[in-house]
Amino acid sequence: MANSPDHNQSLVISYLTLRKAVGILGMALPVALLIGFFIFDAGCDFPPSISHFYYTDLGNLFVGTLCAVSLFLFSYNGHDKGDKVTAKIAGSFALLVAIFPTNFGEYTSTSCIRMSQLESNVSNAIHYISAALLFSSFAYFSLVQFTKTNKPGRPSVAKRTRNNIYKICGWVIVVCIVGIIGIYWLPVDLYRKIRFLKPTFTLETIALLAFGFSWLIKGDTFFRDKE
Repeated sequence: MANSPDHNQSLVISYLTLRKAVGILGMALPVALLIGFFIFDAGCDFPPSISHFYYTDLGNLFVGTLCAVSLFLFSYNGHDKGDKVTAKIAGSFALLVAIFPTNFGEYTSTSCIRMSQLESNVSNAIHYISAALLFSSFAYFSLVQFTKTNKPGRPSVAKRTRNNIYKICGWVIVVCIVGIIGIYWLPVDLYRKIRFLKPTFTLETIALLAFGFSWLIKGDTFFRDKE
């Protein structure tokens, strides 16, 4: 039996809803952690990265949001095989980032922690490799998957605008990935001179905002085609 128009429309809406949910969660995470820190952990030293919020009173928010993003990505099939496969891969990486925390590390304050310090080279490696691949998946979505079109002919003005934004968001994520990796290769003395700027947290926040914004646009929140 052929799918009815109403059934097809409901599928379209579900895809758009998933895209919006992923976008909102991605953009909301760093903002919620930042605001929540000054509400619940005021007087403590600010963590050097989003991952280190695992050790604060906002650790459950950090892990829960990653698990929610993972669930939405696993549920998302998109319009083609590339969408589906990339979403499942990204969902797996998001789950690994949540399950395997980063090391407490010498650069993290020992004040106001909510749990024992974790120092595991295996967990730390899985966390950072998964995080790098997760951000890379986000960049791939923006640069490749989101810029595709299944409509013949010249793309509409709105579609060309969206594609330009997708590309900007994708390259912003790539630059942030390179910057974060570069930070971890800095000499310890040099890092200690700039750590008050929280460079890792800042770059992660920029990357998540770019990722979330591109997904909101893909969810028809902004720059929609005219009927």
